[in-house]
Amino acid sequence: MQKRRLLLIVLALGILIVWRQLHKEDEAKVIHLTGTTMGVVPYSIKYIDMAGRDYQKQIDSILVDFNNSLSTYIPSSEISRFNARDTVTYETPYLMPILNISQEIYKKSYGAFDPTIGPLVNAWGFGPEKKLHLDSAFIDSLKQKIGFEKVFFDKKIATKQTGVYLDFSATAKGYAVDVIADYIYEQGIRNFMVEIGGEVVCRGKNNSETYWKIGIEKPEVSPERGQLFATTFIKNTALATSGNYRNYYEEGGRIISHTISPFTGYSIRHNLLSASIYAPNCALADGYATACMVLGLEKSIQMIEENPELEGFLIFSDENGKLNYYGSEKIMSSIEILK
Repeated sequence: MQKRRLLLIVLALGILIVWRQLHKEDEAKVIHLTGTTMGVVPYSIKYIDMAGRDYQKQIDSILVDFNNSLSTYIPSSEISRFNARDTVTYETPYLMPILNISQEIYKKSYGAFDPTIGPLVNAWGFGPEKKLHLDSAFIDSLKQKIGFEKVFFDKKIATKQTGVYLDFSATAKGYAVDVIADYIYEQGIRNFMVEIGGEVVCRGKNNSETYWKIGIEKPEVSPERGQLFATTFIKNTALATSGNYRNYYEEGGRIISHTISPFTGYSIRHNLLSASIYAPNCALADGYATACMVLGLEKSIQMIEENPELEGFLIFSDENGKLNYYGSEKIMSSIEILK
């Protein structure tokens, strides 16, 4: 009886293998699209589609429209014209949603995430303009223009106080990931990964029928890509990581990071090195990750624990100068530490 059962199992497996060989054309195909957006930001998109459809042209077209709306590097963009005129009637589907998202993060991050930080970012040399000569008086004058409460909007129009400059670079990559993920979903595709500049949304499973696996870099001050600190499975959610170990310069023996505090007007200095935030969408994850880098370790943990929609993985330097980490309870089962 046992031998007969084993024989039937082997026979069934053999039939399945032969059937799959004869019907390879009917199997779902893995499509991998790569390119650049926002100037030099790379993207990588993978999806599983029975029809093997290639959406490269459509995705590139969407990303061009997205940049023409929200890029401060394009003088004719919607956001550039808003910055120049103080009032805008929405012309694209992108500006009002990012204003809503920004307002939510601004409130829940105690003001640490603030898209009006633009004048300070530009002054420190991390925006479309050249670095300015800075002193405390000039920084104090720029701080008078900072504060998202100076921006007002409804479903049709947005206005702001004169001199306020909006810059959504802290959420642009994450928001673009959401836009492309929504487009892919609308095509009837349910298993995909969209990654732009390290920010990612994953839905469903990969071609191995497991959840998508993403690496979290070891935060080392180097212009080159470093080793991985951890890997994480992404289960139908978004992940964004922010840190100060890529975009920086040295001045007077001091490292000036791209994260500028809206509270002080200066480049931040604390022991939080990297913040990875899991959220329902990537714009939220991106914005909250940026807020963490302003807030530092303790306040970031407080913010994560106060918001049920968030999970976080923070890498920091402990009192001995060694890398350590904090992970919120629900997410740690999906993370493997590699150090």
